Amino acid sequence: MEFAVRFHPQSSISHFMHLLTLDLPGIRKLASGKVREIFDLGENLLLVATDRISAFDCILPDPIPRKGAVLTSISAFWFAKFSFVENHVIATETRDFPDVLQPFAEPLSRRAMVVKKAKPLPVECVVRGYLAGSGWKEYQSAQAICGIPLPQGLQQAERLPETIFTPSTKAESGHDQNIPWDECVRMVGEDVASQIRDLSIRIYEEGRLYAAERGIIVADTKFEFGLLDGRIILIDECLTPDSSRFWPADQYALGISPPSFDKQFVRDYLETLDWNKTPPAPPLPEAVIRKTSEKYLDAYARLTGSAL
Repeated sequence: MEFAVRFHPQSSISHFMHLLTLDLPGIRKLASGKVREIFDLGENLLLVATDRISAFDCILPDPIPRKGAVLTSISAFWFAKFSFVENHVIATETRDFPDVLQPFAEPLSRRAMVVKKAKPLPVECVVRGYLAGSGWKEYQSAQAICGIPLPQGLQQAERLPETIFTPSTKAESGHDQNIPWDECVRMVGEDVASQIRDLSIRIYEEGRLYAAERGIIVADTKFEFGLLDGRIILIDECLTPDSSRFWPADQYALGISPPSFDKQFVRDYLETLDWNKTPPAPPLPEAVIRKTSEKYLDAYARLTGSAL
């Protein structure tokens, strides 16, 4: 059986290590996001993480080799580890996929998972343990993040006095918008809001402590939850370099934005260009592509203790 897949002509790396897009004949594609392709399997869904990378809300023309495999494999690792919260995973190994997917086993390997269909909640569950990114900018102007007051005199990248939950909207395009707790309650109800807040903080704290033992500081992260038969379950991805800010502990210092394991390396390069941050995005040099891929693979190896 033939299937439509678009690769990128990079170096000598196997084609399936830098997947740009994927179409599976006979299987309806529901959506194509910045990174993931979502297919309808009837009762369930197929999520496929490509090697696309975006910055400043633009999808770049060059893929990052093996990025999709890293994202799916790290999520699968955490989903299995956090047994205290139900998640959407049904299968992460292609041998366990339905028969209809077996002809596509090679491009799906390591980068796809079959998941339960849940009704996504309309809020992003952002958890912050350190003062960074947009939180640092807001603190400088308001000494607070999402209406949560913080002590005076905190420095960039400093550990917060306590972990905070700062929900946001899910934007169809552009940036998500931070919302106060009261708005989160209005959107999903007080009981659900309290549950997803408590689960988010617990997942973050347990993940942060585990990662710290392996030389990674998890500065902040975001989770998504859905409803399945009235139950709250964890969906999408979990504590990946795309959904979290990972810092190498041996390069951490107060007062600066530490280097990270995510696409910040790509953003920093793009900031040096004369580009107005609207499509089409410029191509990436091979050195930037290679270094970014190495950062994702390094994060996986540190967290799991094995190479991908």
